Amino acid sequence: MLSAIISTVLLSAALNVIPAPQETRLNGKETPVTAMDRCRVRFTKKLKPEEYILKVRRKSVRIKAGGPAGEFYARQTLAQERDNQGVLLRGTIKDSPRFGWRGYMLDESRHFFGEEFVMKTLDLMAYYKLNKFHWHLTDAPGWRIEIKKYPELTTVGATGCYTDPQASPRFYTQDQIRKIVAYAAERHIEVIPEFDMPGHASAACRAYPWLMGGMDPADPNAQFTFNVGSDRVYEFISDVLDEIFSLFPSEYIHIGGDEVNFGSACWNDNPDIQALMKREGIEDLKQVEGWFLKKMAGVIAEKGHKLIAWDDVLDGGAEVRDAAIMWWRHERPDHITQALDNGQKAILTPRRPLYLDFVQYPGHTQGRSSYRGEYVCSTLKDIHDFPEVNVAEVEFTPERLANVLGIQGNLWTETVKTEERADHMSWPRLCAIAESGWTIPENKDFVSFEARMDAAYKHLEDKGIHFFDNRDPERFPEVQAP
Repeated sequence: MLSAIISTVLLSAALNVIPAPQETRLNGKETPVTAMDRCRVRFTKKLKPEEYILKVRRKSVRIKAGGPAGEFYARQTLAQERDNQGVLLRGTIKDSPRFGWRGYMLDESRHFFGEEFVMKTLDLMAYYKLNKFHWHLTDAPGWRIEIKKYPELTTVGATGCYTDPQASPRFYTQDQIRKIVAYAAERHIEVIPEFDMPGHASAACRAYPWLMGGMDPADPNAQFTFNVGSDRVYEFISDVLDEIFSLFPSEYIHIGGDEVNFGSACWNDNPDIQALMKREGIEDLKQVEGWFLKKMAGVIAEKGHKLIAWDDVLDGGAEVRDAAIMWWRHERPDHITQALDNGQKAILTPRRPLYLDFVQYPGHTQGRSSYRGEYVCSTLKDIHDFPEVNVAEVEFTPERLANVLGIQGNLWTETVKTEERADHMSWPRLCAIAESGWTIPENKDFVSFEARMDAAYKHLEDKGIHFFDNRDPERFPEVQAP
């Protein structure tokens, strides 16, 4: 068994493909890349949708796949061989992903990057077989998606950014959203929007003050939450969801649900919310959050979708079986273990090591480098070794992994203002996320991964990406944070 694993790792290294395929059998011979033009494809229900079998022969290429996604990933493997080696290596590759969710989150509420940057990112994601683009479009600094029924969400709510509250409004029109979603779909990437609620709602509340959970407009925390006791607020949410769902055909929508306590103290003085608590027999504000989560799950289900929320929602004691949580608080391992043990679906995206706004090299000084007084540096190896090795020391047993949808890296942009810095913080760490999300643990080997990364660095450079080069940390200097 060990020799078979070593053989697979060595052959994967020879391929220079990221992520490493599951099973590779090569005969040492080469085929010209022109054979890709004579590629025969057959679909079979015997394979899963993203699974494929790739056979490279002397003059031709054959792909057997479980569906269009499987064919697409087989072609990405061929493309990497072509780009990295200039020839195709003869033999057979049998491949399928470890996790169905291999994601990247981009926060554009705090700083906005635009259509061209997003499409460039989607191209790279597809090349490395990442398939979920979580788009953080609403938050306190700015509202970034056009909603026709509520135009002031963009004329007012899109004004400003994290570093400049007076910056001109920047947002995506609905036509731009449709274009980007279609572009992603062509690359077998699902775009999951985030409509943050009931907290992180300041941008929406600036646009329409009647949404506010607080009663005193002079209170800086009054705008942070929605008034979850108001029927009018739920009409607003339903209207916005209708327009969002007309743009995003994704199975899930992310509703945030995190850090509500930053502004929920004002709910104690809100008569609508106090009446809600009395009517529903709710004893504290955390239970109000749980009640809200269940209500939103019902609203979203009626519209034919499912919700995702950050793991904070578990604090409210609410369980929504059709929902998924994103585990981001690495200091709360009890949250993920309890959720998985109870059958809750989850995506692993802990702050350590999957928050890409943390520094990635000990010599770097720009961006986040500590949490609660502890130094944090999320290296390429930290990400590559996850989830088998994790700072929370969570044991991901087979039973727990059965409820794990996948993993995701998150780029929060408080310290990321330019495209150059966004690239520098994301790449090559997204390559490690791709490897950990696709490759089975027994095939993961960091020495092999580093060897294959030589080709990835060249590809990133050819695409004009200002990445961080682990081989030579001074090659592409750290980009200044705002």
